[in-house]
Amino acid sequence: MFTLNLDTSSKTPLYMQLYSYLREEIKSGNIKNGERLPSKRALSAHLKISMITVETAYAQLMAEGYITSKPGSGFYVECLSEEYIFDNKTQETEKAFDEPSEIIYDFRTNRVDTSVFPFSTWAKLSREVLSERSADLLNACPPQGILSLRVRIAEYLKEFRGMAVDPEQIVIGAGSEYLTGLIIQLLGRDNAYGVENPGYSKIYNIFSAHASRVFPIPMDEKGASADAISGFGINVLHVTPSHHFPLGIVMPVSRRLELLRWADFKEDRYIIEDDYDGEFRYAGRPIPTLQSMDVHEKVIYISTFTKSLAPSMRISYMVLPRSLCRRFTVRLGFYSCTVPVFEQLTLAKFMEKGHYDRHINRMKKIYRQRRDVLCKKISEGRLGDFVKVSGCDAGMHLLLTVENGMNQSELLSSAAREGVKVYGLSEYYSFPVSALQENTVVVGFSGLNTQQLIRGAEALERAWIR
Repeated sequence: MFTLNLDTSSKTPLYMQLYSYLREEIKSGNIKNGERLPSKRALSAHLKISMITVETAYAQLMAEGYITSKPGSGFYVECLSEEYIFDNKTQETEKAFDEPSEIIYDFRTNRVDTSVFPFSTWAKLSREVLSERSADLLNACPPQGILSLRVRIAEYLKEFRGMAVDPEQIVIGAGSEYLTGLIIQLLGRDNAYGVENPGYSKIYNIFSAHASRVFPIPMDEKGASADAISGFGINVLHVTPSHHFPLGIVMPVSRRLELLRWADFKEDRYIIEDDYDGEFRYAGRPIPTLQSMDVHEKVIYISTFTKSLAPSMRISYMVLPRSLCRRFTVRLGFYSCTVPVFEQLTLAKFMEKGHYDRHINRMKKIYRQRRDVLCKKISEGRLGDFVKVSGCDAGMHLLLTVENGMNQSELLSSAAREGVKVYGLSEYYSFPVSALQENTVVVGFSGLNTQQLIRGAEALERAWIR
């Protein structure tokens, strides 16, 4: 039987750890061609993991042609040529020497901890969908997405975000980028669009690719500047009020009301509210969304399951004002929904049975703990004398303003020499500004466990303390 230590604290799911181990053992020749593998029941008992985990790992190996199943007999290794096994060993050895990994702690902001994703639950629901809804899987999907999923999303928004919306207002699509492109087509490419500066660079790229006029909206301590919006003659504004990226600002109600009054002033003005990580707020009660405060149908709300579930879960949705629903059907109803029916039905079941709510609560606890560990290590350690931490109330990243005499380039390069990758704030400006914070870096904490965060902070101490 295999001697394999599965790491339950790793961000890599258990089935992937088992699959990777067996694949490498087969490719290296340690498990011989034609050798019979343990039964699913025997291996799950030996490794003290569920049979579903073993079943999923075996299924992936079969799909890639490493093993085969013989009914009534078991699972056997497919015959791989000795030349393939030898070449594979050589290539891996060469790669190990030619491509050394220098970055040990990467504080990326777009990571999601997938190690605690309820894969066995998702797999069980997937099988139920295959069994109960097999006919629906072969039918065409409505342009706005499967009704059952839109109903679940509407219920979720009402309970957790205070939004009273109808399923008919919801449009499902493969990612917020895709939906943003649809919004630009819906409202018109000739509008004057405003995007936050700094902000998520991909948003600026999307607007630049689709629209003829795109303008920067500077930020102040409350978020997007209302005065600057009027000055540029903008009539459609894209904002992230729940948690600005990357500054971490949570827009107060006073500023939200200013923006709504701006939108109400003219008929052709709209606000695109991007609530990309609104589930992850750690201090106080969630602030109402712009959409829930909108009484004149001026807000288009966008959110995604990418941050809350997994990066590969390319399922996002937007909520259109009722006044735009008819226009969407007439102008864009010819588009096919870009999310497979199978994934939509599985997610609908996942939400209906309460698994999504439980998963969000669990992830909030994990991310809050990681945030607290990193903040405590910085404030109470040697960095505390000259590093200011901000943007702690929500989301999965922090801002560090470093007062040690180094500029941004020096901060990044000295960190890299210690095996740490952090990100300069200037990287998120799509438009040049006169006064740029040259001593501020952005660090994400969601993709590193607590020990990695502590060791990464210690490495930053060595890098930044002169």
